[in-house]
Parts: sequence; structure tokens; C-alpha cells
Amino acid sequence: MAILYTVLEDHESASRHVAGLLVETINRHSPDTSGLCTLGLATGSTPLSVYENLCRRYQSGEVSFQGITTFNLDEYVGLPPEHPQSYLAYMRTNLFDHVDLDRSKTHLPAAHQIDDSHSAEAISRRYESEIENAGGIDWQLLGIGVNGHIGFNEPGATIDSPTRLVDLAASTIEANSRFFESTDQVPKQAITMGIGTILKARKIVLLATGAAKAEAVAAAINGPVTSDNPASFLQTHSDVLFVLDREAASAIA
Repeated sequence: MAILYTVLEDHESASRHVAGLLVETINRHSPDTSGLCTLGLATGSTPLSVYENLCRRYQSGEVSFQGITTFNLDEYVGLPPEHPQSYLAYMRTNLFDHVDLDRSKTHLPAAHQIDDSHSAEAISRRYESEIENAGGIDWQLLGIGVNGHIGFNEPGATIDSPTRLVDLAASTIEANSRFFESTDQVPKQAITMGIGTILKARKIVLLATGAAKAEAVAAAINGPVTSDNPASFLQTHSDVLFVLDREAASAIA
């Protein structure tokens, strides 16, 4: 299936567009009906402006998050939830603390619970069950890595992979080192939704901006479907939209 994409002028306009799509989706669902919405959320630098836009729109009364359930793509192994670089801390700082989301309906993989009595496999299975029990994900936000990873599904991930413990690629660790004092402090593992988990979402929107993402984006949209570029597996989904700025779209033939 062909991946649809739209190209905006720059990062901010692309982010506003994605935030607008999210607001439209949320506002189509009533908080007191069975049509409540479940969102899949991403972290990292790319969606920051999306969350800033969502917070502003909430504060202006354009949208309410009451009744919304969220599931994040991933969480680092080895960081306690209160660590400022944990993805739970990221979500609290950039979205959860600023809107009317019910905290009991926000979910991230409990990677901090991995110990002798709580295996990564059991925690991953539990996360899959929580998503299924919520009725699945209606609208999934993604970014893309320079190596084509989505979530923390690095090259080599299979199309049917479930939520699981993964080792992060060296390029991913290097890219994420800007959030830490040194590369050595970046966690080397995470629990991530799998490709198979992501593909179960009813709609997927991938936001990519900047020239560094151009080759990965072009390969995901026009290249072969291959584990060498995990984002290319999105070609098999029936409802995917890439929202790009001009730089990220520059390598698309």
C-alpha cells in the first residue's frame, strides 16, 4: 500500500498540523460514550512542538482530554520513573501535567520494574494485555530515527514483533546522548512496542522534520519493505500519514 504524505514548510508548521489532526480526532469522541479515544504517544525531540501546541489548545478551550487513554511507545531500562530523562518524566513535563488527562489512564512500559521477580518478558506481555484491554490504539503518533527505527524497533526488527526488551543501536544511543551529560549515561536497553503492536493501531501518523531524516523517510515511503528500515513496514498498513517538513521530504523521488 502506498504511504500518503503531506509536506509543510518547516518543523513548526508540521507540528501544528499534527496537533490539529490530534485535536480533530479527540473532539470526534465524547467523554461520556463508548467511543472514547485511545492514543499512542511518542517521545524525543520531534514531538515536543506537537505537545506544546496541544497544551495551548487545551488552555484556550479547544480540546479536552477527559476520557482519553494513552499508551507510550517505549521506556528506558535502568532509569527510575522520577529520573528527569525517563520517558514518564518527559510526558509529565511536556503534556500530562498541563492538561486534564486522568493519570490512571496514562500508560508506559514499566521498565523500571525489571528485577529478579519481574522479568522483561512478563512486563512486556502485561503491556500488550493493557493495550488489548483498552480496545487497541485508535491513533498512533510516531517519529523516525535516522536508521529508520520506529519506537525502539531498530533495523533487524520483524514485522510481527511484539512489545519486548531491546538493545539500542549505537546510532540511537548517540542521537539520544544530547539529553544526557555524556553518551555513557544513555541507557543501552528499553522496552518498546513492537512493529506488530504498532501496526495494530487503527490510524498511524508519523512526524519527521529536518534533513537528517530525509534518507530514512524516502526509504520508508518508496523503498522495499525490509527489516533494514523498520519504518518501511508501515507500507503494509491501510491508514498511514507521514507529516514532513521540506527538509525531511527532500529525498523523496
